[in-house]
Amino acid sequence: MYGLVNKAIQEMVCDHFGEDAWKAIRELSETKSENFISLESYPDDLTHRLVKSASQVLGISAAEIMEDFGKYWVKFTGQEGYGEMMDLAGDDLPEFLGNLDDLHSRLGVIFPKMQPPSFQCSDQEKQTLNLHYYSHRKGMAPMVSGLVEGLGERFDTAVEVTQVQDREQGADHDVFSVTYQP
Repeated sequence: MYGLVNKAIQEMVCDHFGEDAWKAIRELSETKSENFISLESYPDDLTHRLVKSASQVLGISAAEIMEDFGKYWVKFTGQEGYGEMMDLAGDDLPEFLGNLDDLHSRLGVIFPKMQPPSFQCSDQEKQTLNLHYYSHRKGMAPMVSGLVEGLGERFDTAVEVTQVQDREQGADHDVFSVTYQP
């Protein structure tokens, strides 16, 4: 994953739990870098070690950390200079979710080694849809729930996200039922 992800994890921990918590997480995860370079590629294992260590240090499940990180990621990336690109992806939550793959294609120009997930919307009705999530990475589904909640905040839309199909339990991909109220 790119350093931007690890940098966001660091900032989320520091913002919510303080510098001492981050230092403990960094030591436990055996992370040598004090700062991450946004456009540099880092092994996925480093990110997983950071999340696992954060879970141990903070006494919060890895799934909860990933969900909170998903919410944080939306704001973080908007503030890190990607807000205008996000604005181009849609004027409301369902349009944005439907354009996630296009957004990732645009980001691929900046991050050529990026291996993004893929998203598809189905069963879209007036205020509900199913969001299909495809990724080669395991354990990321809780982040998707957080991302959708964070996007709800971005679009001033009340949102409820329920995972209805779980790859960790044998499904070929994850599916989330999204109910929203603009």
